[in-house]
Amino acid sequence: MDIPAAQRHLPVMRDRIVHLLAPALTIPGSVYVDGTLGMGGHAEAILQTCPHARVIGIDRDPHALALAAQRLAPYGDRFLPVRARYDQIDEVVADAGLTGVQGVLLDLGVSSLQLDEADRGFAYRVDAPLDMRMDTDLPFTAADVLNTYDVADLARILSTYGEERWALKIAKAVAAERQREPFTQSARLVELLHRVIPAASRRTGGHPAKRTFQALRIEVNGELDSLAAALPAAVEVCATGGRVAVLSYHSLEDRMVKQVFAAGTSSSAPPDLPVELPEHAPYLHALTRGAEAPDDQEILDNSRAASAKLRVVQRIAPTPPGRRPTSPIGRSGGSAAHRNRGRKGRSR
Repeated sequence: MDIPAAQRHLPVMRDRIVHLLAPALTIPGSVYVDGTLGMGGHAEAILQTCPHARVIGIDRDPHALALAAQRLAPYGDRFLPVRARYDQIDEVVADAGLTGVQGVLLDLGVSSLQLDEADRGFAYRVDAPLDMRMDTDLPFTAADVLNTYDVADLARILSTYGEERWALKIAKAVAAERQREPFTQSARLVELLHRVIPAASRRTGGHPAKRTFQALRIEVNGELDSLAAALPAAVEVCATGGRVAVLSYHSLEDRMVKQVFAAGTSSSAPPDLPVELPEHAPYLHALTRGAEAPDDQEILDNSRAASAKLRVVQRIAPTPPGRRPTSPIGRSGGSAAHRNRGRKGRSR
C-alpha cells in the first residue's frame, strides 16, 4: 500500500481503449463499468478523458479495490468501487439504480498487483505458497487442486486450461509426488515440471511452468465459468449506443469473446430467407477488425501486454428475444471437488 498504484501498474492498451470507448461517454450522466478494476489505470484514464462520465469499478480483490480507491479519490463521487465478481455486472448495475450503461471494459486474467505480490503464488519465478486466489476469502487454493484432484481431473484442467501437451505425464508425476509429501510451495512444483517436461519442449513456448500455472489459476478462480456468464451480461447492461471492450490474454478467453460478439454482429436469418426480419438483424457492430494487438513500443514498455488481444463492439439495437448470446466454452464439466465446494457470493 505504500507504493502508489500509478507507479505499480501500466494499463494494457489504455489509449486505444479510451479512444474506442470515449465517444459513448460524452453525455452528462453516462456511466462506464470497469468489470476488472485492478489498480484503476483504465478507470483513471476514462475519468480524465470523459469529464461527464461516472465510473463503477468492480473487483473481487479487496487489496486492489483499496489501491484503486486511493488512486481515484480525487474524482470524488464520480467513482464507485464495488467488491464483486465481474460476472455479477448485471446485479451491480441494477443495484446502482441503472437500466443501462454506456461503456464496459473487461480486462481478463491475472492483474499486475497479483503477479507482483509473491505471497499470492501467481508467479512461477519466485517461491511462494501455492495459493492463486484472486479473492482471498475463497477457501480453495492451487495447493488443494494439486493435492486432492485425481489424475484424470488434473490432466483435464492442465490440457484444457493450460493447453499443456504433457498434461497426463505431469498429472501422474504430481499424484506420485504428493504421496511423499503434499504440495505447499511453488518452487517444488516448478522443479517437478522441469524434471517431467522433456528438454526439447522446455526450449520452446516460454517458461515450462507457464501453462501449468495458468491452468491452476483458472481452475481455482473459476475464470472461464465467470467469463461465460460475464460476456452476455456485459452486452445486456450496455445501452443502445454503448460500447463493450474486452482484453484477453490467451486463446481460450479470446475464443469465447469472439463467439459471443460474433453472435451479435451477425444476422441469424436462414440463408434462404428473402427478407431479413427485425429479430434476425445484428444488434452489435464491431469496432475492431478482429482482435487488435498492442504495438511493438507498448510491448517493449510493458512485457505483460505481449499476449493481449482487444475486441470492441457497439450496441446498435436491443437483443431480440431468444438471441441472448451464450458461450459454449467453460469448465468442460469441472471436477467434483470444484463443483461441490461452491463459490463465494458478492460482498461490498
